[in-house]
Amino acid sequence: MSEILVSWIGHADLRAPEESEAVGVGPVAQALDARSYDDVFLLTDHEDDIVHRYIPWIEERSHGCRFHVLGEGLSSPVAFGEIYAAAVRGCETALQEGAADASLTFHLSPGTPAMAAVWIILAKTRFPAELIESSRQHGVRTASVPFDISAEYVPDLLRQPDRELERLNAGLSPEAPEFNQIIHRSPVMRRVIARARRVAPRSVPVLVEGETGTGKELIARAIHQASPRQGHPFIAINCGAIPPDLVESELFGHEKGAFTGADRRRKGYFEAADAGTLFLDEIGELPAPAQVKLLRVLQDGQVVRVGATRPAQVDVRVIAATNRTLTHEVARDRFREDLFYRLAVAVLKLPPLRERPGDLGLLVDRLLEQVNRESAGEPNYKEKQLSPAARNVLLEHPWPGNVRELLNTLRRAAIWSGSTTLEAEDLRDALLPAPEDRKSEILGRTLGNGFSLPGLLANVARHYLSRAMEEAGGNKSRAARLVGLSSYQTLTNWLSKYGVER
Repeated sequence: MSEILVSWIGHADLRAPEESEAVGVGPVAQALDARSYDDVFLLTDHEDDIVHRYIPWIEERSHGCRFHVLGEGLSSPVAFGEIYAAAVRGCETALQEGAADASLTFHLSPGTPAMAAVWIILAKTRFPAELIESSRQHGVRTASVPFDISAEYVPDLLRQPDRELERLNAGLSPEAPEFNQIIHRSPVMRRVIARARRVAPRSVPVLVEGETGTGKELIARAIHQASPRQGHPFIAINCGAIPPDLVESELFGHEKGAFTGADRRRKGYFEAADAGTLFLDEIGELPAPAQVKLLRVLQDGQVVRVGATRPAQVDVRVIAATNRTLTHEVARDRFREDLFYRLAVAVLKLPPLRERPGDLGLLVDRLLEQVNRESAGEPNYKEKQLSPAARNVLLEHPWPGNVRELLNTLRRAAIWSGSTTLEAEDLRDALLPAPEDRKSEILGRTLGNGFSLPGLLANVARHYLSRAMEEAGGNKSRAARLVGLSSYQTLTNWLSKYGVER
């Protein structure tokens, strides 16, 4: 196994060649005297001529090590965002140039406290590594950091203000309590909320597109509550749940005797929602005849009940939603083009959970609170909390079912576990297998918006390592052969690196 040390070069290191009596040999040399490493990756923001005097000296002291110097320009030695980005680049370079089973060690002593803090964050989240520290008095020792840090806390520390977001929010009222139920902090969701707040006071139709479970009805309700129609009905209809032969009657009403079983006159949903908002979920499921009538209602503001000859005037705001892309449906002649353009006055595209960086951790906490509230009155229920490892299982899952899948996973885990703390294994047991057609999305993910290639590769590794251990009945030698690793020791290192339970 290849042992790799990654460290910043500190002032004490640079002074060591000429002032060893005053400062000693420096933290880096001290670590290399005490422990054996195959490769040493040294990050530095010092001037080249100073560093070039140091490198030959440290190389001469440490025969057998391969040294790699990575120059980084920092605006300040305490600029967390720049330090974090530089440290990530250093780790990725080290892993790319090292062996497949490389083991990382981060040195906390050289550099500033901000640099040490970033090494701790990385070791506990993205790059599992040993942490060491050194001093002239105590020598080199493993640093004791008796806690785990969940990966969700990193982005907010480092993310710069989103200038486009500030532009979108210009002119909005400072308070929008109607949208408080939509848990978010990612820039992409803030843009969606900003646009929803802009369109809320208007009466124009809104089309909400998004995958199943992304919260389309939740944002529709928030728009209604933030509009002048808030004191009037909000009626939500799932168009796909209405039998095709009853769609027109349900939406527009019918007269007594209009068809068999119509034993009385009945208002449709449009009339029931008069002066309020009608939310038409899964609008793409509407049959063609109903699409024609809906277009007429949007154009004229009048409905004609089935069996009636006179129209009834209605004042209804329509918010439609679909998990399809309606432009594709129009192109395939499955949805009327003229109706699409009537509905798509304001279009909100809700991103899937996997494209909302920073939101997942907030949702986990809020939904677990909801699960605890829902279950508080049940016999023998113990309020649940998440271990750091369990939280990271949730943060690393792609959530094809989005927020709905996340909520139901937490519910299942809370039911199965008798403990007050949900562990990683509890969450893995509660996760449902991904649908087969979803698995192909590993090669079709959207780049940007929080996409992480190391995270994706880590998910793949965890998946196959877990399968191999299960199929091998816990026999590591056999499991190593199943996944093409050279030995059980190499497998052990991979299991440790990716946090797979043995």
